[in-house]
Amino acid sequence: MEIEQFLNKLPDAYSRTDREMLEKAYRFAEKAHQGQTRANGQPYFSHPLGVANILIDMDAIAEITVAALLHDVMVDCGVTGKQLRAEFGETIARYVEDVTRITSLPYIFRADQHPDERKPLSETTGSASKINEDLAETLRKMLLAIGDDVRVVVIKLACRLHNMRTLNALPQDRQKRIAQETLDIFAPLANRLGIWQMKWELEDLGFRYTNPDKYKEIAENLTLRRTKRMEEVDKIIETLLDLLQKSEIKAKITGRPKHIYSIYRKMLNKEKSFDGIRDLRAVRIIVDDVETCYKVLGIIHTHYSPIPGEFDDYIAAKKANDYQSLHTAVIYSDGKPLEVQIRTYEMHQNAEYGIAAHWRYKENKQHLSGKYEQKVSAMRSLLAWSMEVDDNQELLEGMRTDIFKDRVYVVTPKGDVVDLPQGSTPIDFAYQVHTDIGHRTRGAKINGRLVPLNYNLQTGDQVEILTVNRGGPSRDWLNPNLGLVKSSRSRSKIRLWFKQQDRGQNLEHGKILVEKELKRLGIEDFDLRLVLAAFNAKTIEDLYVGIGTGDIPIGKLVNRIGEFQADALKSEELVLEEPGKVKTDDSITVMGLNRMDHTFARCCNPMPGDPIIGYVTRGRGVTIHRMDCPNALRIKDTERLIKVDWGIAQQTYPVPLQITAYDRQGLVSDISTVLSSEPVRLIDLSMTTRQHVVKINLVLEVPGINQLSRVLARLENLPNVIEATRVRPG
Repeated sequence: MEIEQFLNKLPDAYSRTDREMLEKAYRFAEKAHQGQTRANGQPYFSHPLGVANILIDMDAIAEITVAALLHDVMVDCGVTGKQLRAEFGETIARYVEDVTRITSLPYIFRADQHPDERKPLSETTGSASKINEDLAETLRKMLLAIGDDVRVVVIKLACRLHNMRTLNALPQDRQKRIAQETLDIFAPLANRLGIWQMKWELEDLGFRYTNPDKYKEIAENLTLRRTKRMEEVDKIIETLLDLLQKSEIKAKITGRPKHIYSIYRKMLNKEKSFDGIRDLRAVRIIVDDVETCYKVLGIIHTHYSPIPGEFDDYIAAKKANDYQSLHTAVIYSDGKPLEVQIRTYEMHQNAEYGIAAHWRYKENKQHLSGKYEQKVSAMRSLLAWSMEVDDNQELLEGMRTDIFKDRVYVVTPKGDVVDLPQGSTPIDFAYQVHTDIGHRTRGAKINGRLVPLNYNLQTGDQVEILTVNRGGPSRDWLNPNLGLVKSSRSRSKIRLWFKQQDRGQNLEHGKILVEKELKRLGIEDFDLRLVLAAFNAKTIEDLYVGIGTGDIPIGKLVNRIGEFQADALKSEELVLEEPGKVKTDDSITVMGLNRMDHTFARCCNPMPGDPIIGYVTRGRGVTIHRMDCPNALRIKDTERLIKVDWGIAQQTYPVPLQITAYDRQGLVSDISTVLSSEPVRLIDLSMTTRQHVVKINLVLEVPGINQLSRVLARLENLPNVIEATRVRPG
């Protein structure tokens, strides 16, 4: 009976041959998995069947659905590739083999309720860096397993989605590990492929198991307000439809559901409570063509006041995952915010199904659409890049920043749109345009105005790169403390340039960099042989060459030295009369959110260490009272009382520094700006000037040597500064 239900669900576009092949695959997989059960007691075959149903709902082509039914027969049932080729042909056998390779990778949890004997990351012995090395290598092998066909990823995503839907049958510790992996790897992959339907559900399910308390809190808030919100949205839709009909515009308008994880991310990013999220009321308007999208936008903005900074045009500048839509937020007639998305039917299909939107049977199966080819090309580019990166830590960081991070869209002087990871700089832009332009970059103009090379690009910026005829990159670009290069791909190209230079030149430059950094930090007579093993260097010369080429970031060397110098800041010879002390941050954590607007109540004057509670005021943020404050105890509106905590205590150490610079107007102001943006505190400052050279002596409280290195690097990079060093006693 079940097979009849399955066959009846198949799309009408499936041919008779397709249906026969699917029936054959159904019976083959059901027989192969016979006797196997899941943790919830169901027959194991219910899992591949569930995966196939997810793909059918996405209108996947028949070969993909067949592969979904068979995706576990090799790993669980002993079926060979030769058998699959004999029964189902080369293409389907290759799909199953590729999915099997991903399933068999170490540190990628199967999540399918089989006993999993692989050791989870959280239980591996060794340092965090070793765990990250293993995870990065697994990601690299996963990309290799994907090969040339992106559809293998979609099968694996559907597999993970079905397992997440039934995750409650597993032990709690395993639930959390699998859910975290889903948030770290699989949901970002779904987003990169533009498959919104999978992305949001993977995120919500992952969040449900990684942070159940916060998930429940947001879900309950949504449920309490759902009826009222739905009534409001229904009236808004009716009003907007009437408004568009008067302009003779045909449109489909729906309420846009807000997903729990996206609400949580907005609460964190905007440091707001649930009530402060403005786009809980949202509608989506779908029209026939692009021209009508902009007409609708004009009508909406004419009748309702747009909220500044809340408009994004993803039609003119589409996202890296091919997503297109107009986003705006307005103040509706009831005085409350309303978010509006405007897109065409084609854009909507592409947004919901991503790459799978190009599988649909209305297209010729023999010819992939241009957009599908673009996505295949993007995945191949990702694969090629992963092979170029030798360092596993760099690969892991690159996946998190270049691949999974949000994007910015900037334009060249000719009007071409360039897509970059959020936080990118003009140097990253230059390398994205052409490697040679990146090497020869010496300056940049943003919207016609000169900017520093560590400027963070914003969507809509017009970027013009200023180059020299000859020359190469600066080694300072690889210093993470200066923030000149954010993209892992850019760093790889810079390192490759230095690798191609003469070994003797790299050795000399590396030695200069190390000696300069140690002098700046006031570290004398440190035996570099102690850190050789950490960087796989046989000799100190090899270490210098690694620093000179950029293969070994100077920051990592400082971190390693810092481990050996852990007590350096505590020793009597390196501190002032005042010993290192515990600094209590006077910031307040409100319901898990930092830096939220707050004031301290004058009636009880709470101090760090006092038990406290917060009261949500109208327009003045949160007022902080002592728990035993009479005014707080008399508050009747208890719903506005919220949990608050003091900031985290942190060990800090006073360190004397000296800055030598050519005197100029605004120098001290620039130094103050740097210090105010770092986790340090200025406790003393004095200065002397002689023949236009100023020496500024200051004492900072710093948490450790790594932060000290960053502060010194940033200070020394200021205009007119000759050097910034730590002062040693004597």
